[in-house]
Amino acid sequence: MLRDRIDILRGDITRLQVDAIVNAANSALCGGGGVDGAIHRAAGPGLLQECRTLGRCETGYAKATKAYNLPAQWVFHAVGPVWRGGDANEDALLASCYQECFRLAQQYAVTSMAFPAISCGVYRFPLARACQIAMREVAAGLQYNPQVEQVIFACFDGQVEDATRKAYAEIVGSDESS
Repeated sequence: MLRDRIDILRGDITRLQVDAIVNAANSALCGGGGVDGAIHRAAGPGLLQECRTLGRCETGYAKATKAYNLPAQWVFHAVGPVWRGGDANEDALLASCYQECFRLAQQYAVTSMAFPAISCGVYRFPLARACQIAMREVAAGLQYNPQVEQVIFACFDGQVEDATRKAYAEIVGSDESS
């Protein structure tokens, strides 16, 4: 069942033992603030060195690196959109981030991965809207990628956790076919 494959946890994504953690990256893939900075600090300097070999990553796409000092094997660097009021294709670009991560999960034979709230920090994407998109795309991704056994939404605070749980109840909790 779909519900058995999604977990919502409040805590530090850099401590999760999953095959891949998703980084809410900037297009330069050079580290920054929020979850991006935390992942780079926890992974150590090797992560930044590898990111520099990848070049830039366009908004809505993701690239993979090794995880270095993290308990994961891979980091999927997803570049979410900056919120510009909703008329700049932000919803589709955010959805694409999740789709790209499932594409990478298939490519790297990932069975478990953890997502942060992509674009919800300094990129100012409205939290409830972002959580709806994230949950919808993860539910779809799990339906089409049976090798992914577990997805964790790693929530950095209670507000993100509450919005994620609400999206879960509305999208996954009501899906009787899951």
